[in-house]
Amino acid sequence: MSDGNTAWTYMIEAPQGEFALFVGQIENDMGRSMPFEVWVNGAEQPRGIGAVAKTLSMDMRANDKAWLKLKLDALAKTQDEEAFDLPFPPNGEKKRVPGVVSALAQVVRYRCEKLGALEDNDAKSGATPVIDCMFSRDEPKTGTDGTLSWTVDISNPVSGEEFVLGLKEITLPDGVTRPYSVWLSGHYPRALDGLTRLLSLDMRVLDPAWIGMKLRKLTNYAEPLGDFMARVPGSNKQRNWPSTVAYIARLIMHRYAMLGILDENGFPTRTMGILEVPGAEPEAVGGIKVMQGSLCNECGNMTVIRKDGCDFCSACGAVGTCG
Repeated sequence: MSDGNTAWTYMIEAPQGEFALFVGQIENDMGRSMPFEVWVNGAEQPRGIGAVAKTLSMDMRANDKAWLKLKLDALAKTQDEEAFDLPFPPNGEKKRVPGVVSALAQVVRYRCEKLGALEDNDAKSGATPVIDCMFSRDEPKTGTDGTLSWTVDISNPVSGEEFVLGLKEITLPDGVTRPYSVWLSGHYPRALDGLTRLLSLDMRVLDPAWIGMKLRKLTNYAEPLGDFMARVPGSNKQRNWPSTVAYIARLIMHRYAMLGILDENGFPTRTMGILEVPGAEPEAVGGIKVMQGSLCNECGNMTVIRKDGCDFCSACGAVGTCG
């Protein structure tokens, strides 16, 4: 937008510091103002809160009101080390919030509701394309036998953070193991609990291109004086990372690569056709586009077809029984 755009500003005074919260808006095709981005500014902003705003901005542009509500509800329940009274708009009445992430979510929701961005005015606006593609809306609960998980230690000597990153994983009916929840334990900025809530919901979108997109955006997230040296996942080499958030995103991408779901750059190894890049054509394997078929024992997709008298997987190219 070469001529700029309108943004509404709120001042948040939390125990961790004072910062400005901006909700940017743009006119849609029908002339209605719609929110499309959130960001924060201020020298005292809690570490990690900018990453929450960055991720939430992508959800605003998904054109799924129920999805945005789900994300804001999840953030509103995020507890911090210290609850506080928030002067809530429009008149500044004191409202008790469990933490700074919750304060951000509740103010953003207030602005979205004031713009009418969460209202379902017709059948078309009531569509929920992202929620419809989730393999589980709520976090699956384990039984007494527990579930698989992957954990890794993270240490940022510059900021003094030392904690554990964990991914809970589930094996879906097609035999593919997928992460479905991310958590942190130890000494880390508590605003990152809001980020993990957002990413956990993103992980349960069936097409891994969705979580891949979110993680790639976060690998460039930088913090002033927050960069540090750490090992490159899957390698013995070290490099400089712009922030703890960027390193978390890179580690999660690496786990997806270990499972064969994403590559090391955060792009899907197999196209599902649910989330597509505009104008891009699905890649073909052996001259055949990905097609619906029977179960492939190699990649776990329902993409085995008959080609030249042999069973052929149109997703990974595996050749099976011939005759």
